[in-house]
Amino acid sequence: MGERPAFFIIGIRAFPDNWHEAAGFWREMGEVGEIERLVAPGIDAAGYDLVRVRFTGGDAPILQIMAERKDRRPVTVDDCATISRLVSALLDVEDPLSDAYVLEVSSPGIDRPLVRIGDYTRFNGFEAKLETDHPIGGQRRFRGRLKGVREDMVVIEIAGGDAEIPFAAVRRGSLVLTDELIAASMNEQGR
Repeated sequence: MGERPAFFIIGIRAFPDNWHEAAGFWREMGEVGEIERLVAPGIDAAGYDLVRVRFTGGDAPILQIMAERKDRRPVTVDDCATISRLVSALLDVEDPLSDAYVLEVSSPGIDRPLVRIGDYTRFNGFEAKLETDHPIGGQRRFRGRLKGVREDMVVIEIAGGDAEIPFAAVRRGSLVLTDELIAASMNEQGR
């Protein structure tokens, strides 16, 4: 966990409501999967963990790469530059994107997104907020303390008890910036 993202992320794309947008959405998801497949081994070999790949379309498409150091030290601007050069070289060779785009590299930051099921175990005990793609128990948004994972269910303590949310139903999840999270980040940095 870094203290702050070395760069910031611009925008979040929600699942589209109509078929025309949905076709573009699934095309982008295919591109994201291909880009992740291409860049993940190189990022891993350079000493980083790939956190997320996101592609936002529009007039100025942006390819967002979020990564963290394997040693969990804060990501610096130099780390982002290293990853940027690496990703640029890999994508220049493979050329998976047909249009021009801007490459944006960042750290996950302290209130990081929770992308993989292992993130919910790693950050067990911290406050998080989740949004699901369909209502679960009558609600789509949850905020509470993470209690890990049971099988494929994210467990989060909310008012009224524990909620078990299928990981496959989580549309978006992130840690909530709290004093406890800041203190844990500072302890991790001071190793």
